[in-house]
Order: sequence, then C-alpha cells, then structure tokens
Amino acid sequence: MSWGLNNRLNRVLPGLANGTGSVMFAIDHGYFMGPTSGLENPKDTIVPLLSYGDSLMLARGILQSCIPQDCSLPIVLRVSSGNSILNEDMSNEELCVSTEDAIRLNVSAVAFSIYVGAEYEHQTLVEFSKLINEAHRYGIPVLAVTAVGKQMNRDLRYLSLASRIAAELGADIIKTYYCEDFSRLVNVCHVPVVIAGGKKIPEADALQLAYNAVSDGASGVDMGRNIFQAESPVDMIQAVRSVVVEGVSPKEAYKKYKSALK
Repeated sequence: MSWGLNNRLNRVLPGLANGTGSVMFAIDHGYFMGPTSGLENPKDTIVPLLSYGDSLMLARGILQSCIPQDCSLPIVLRVSSGNSILNEDMSNEELCVSTEDAIRLNVSAVAFSIYVGAEYEHQTLVEFSKLINEAHRYGIPVLAVTAVGKQMNRDLRYLSLASRIAAELGADIIKTYYCEDFSRLVNVCHVPVVIAGGKKIPEADALQLAYNAVSDGASGVDMGRNIFQAESPVDMIQAVRSVVVEGVSPKEAYKKYKSALK
C-alpha cells in the first residue's frame, strides 16, 4: 500500500490509528432516490453536521453545490450510478465518475456499489475491478458498498459472500449491513468493514445498532437517514459519535440525546 493511499485511508477512518471506531456520514441517497426526506435542502441539513463526522460520503453534484469550499472533512465520492427507485431491479449500475474528476474534486476515497447475486452482478464486479485499477494508480482508496437487491437476504451467508468478493477484488473498505454473527463476517474480510445505517429506525435502536457493530469488530458506521432524519440531526450525530468513538453505552448516549431535545 502506497503512503498516499494509506494516508487517505486513515483520514477517512481515523479510528484505525486510534483504536476506536469512525463515523462516516452518508448523504448520497439522492443519486437514486431523488429528493430524500431530510435532504430536500441538503445545504441547510448538512453544513451544521460537518464538524461531527470523520468523513462525508456523497455524490458529485451535492459536493459541488452544497459543501463549503473550506470544508476539511475527508470526502468519499459516490462514483457508481445508473438506476433509480423506479426500477424493479436496481443492480444496473456502472462507473459514472472518472478518477480524474475525483482527483479534481480532491476526494479522499471513492465508493462503488456491487450487486452480488443480482441480474447485473457481472457488470458491477467488472466495473468495480476497473475502478480499483484506476483509483489505486493514483493512491485513492476504494470503498465497496455491498448493495442488496429486493430478492436478497441480509444474512451472514450473503453479506459475507459479497464482502469477501469485494475484498478479494481489492477493496480498501467494505460497507455492508449488520447481521447476526457479524463478527464472523469481519473475520473473513482482511480490510476494514463499516456498517450501513439503512432505513430510519428509532434513535435508541440506531445507537444500539452502532454499538453492536463496533463491538463485533466493525471499524465504524456509515449512517445517513438515522442521522439526518432524526428529530435533532445535530444531537443525533453527536450521540452516534459518543458510542462509536468514545465508547459510551447506547443507553447513556440515548439518555443524553433525549435530554438535549428538552
């Protein structure tokens, strides 16, 4: 691993060096969901949260139009696209942002979804491999999102399969879902694993999810809707950070979160 790639990886996930978890803040939902609830006016929602995350995952358009140019938060750029929620099969994605453009945007990592077991599995895996070739040439880490189609189960067998394939192809970070016996998934991946927050759930449950994932070996969380759709996004991201980075219990973090709402 080159010094530059390793340096960028540690900026995206600073907990790797500190022996703690890291908080990635995901707001890339609009690339296939459109005006997602809570992100109708992205700049108003995002800017107050920037100082509490370790890195920010988003698409090119929102980065260019909504993120202040003096932002020092490491950027993880979504570079795959090609589908929307209107399609029954959402696996038809390809590489749609060049590494050259990612460099111009000064990103610290790039993110790509692979759809193992879906109709376009082959296409996404080949495109992902080409991205690895190009991004690594310039020392840019690649995050693999183990996207789950409508017919896929979020169980250990499937998620371990998808995560290990991504790692074998050269991914530097795996983003996947939390599942039963999650520690076994972590053990078969030789690169850092972060968990996706998924759909909005009650805040107490989201904090417990973050705690369970880190306790079972995850290098952090990459949460979006469970932060920006919370009753108080600023207080929620701080609560998530206290659990993931500071080791606060989810019950104590939730108690502090509820107190801040009063």
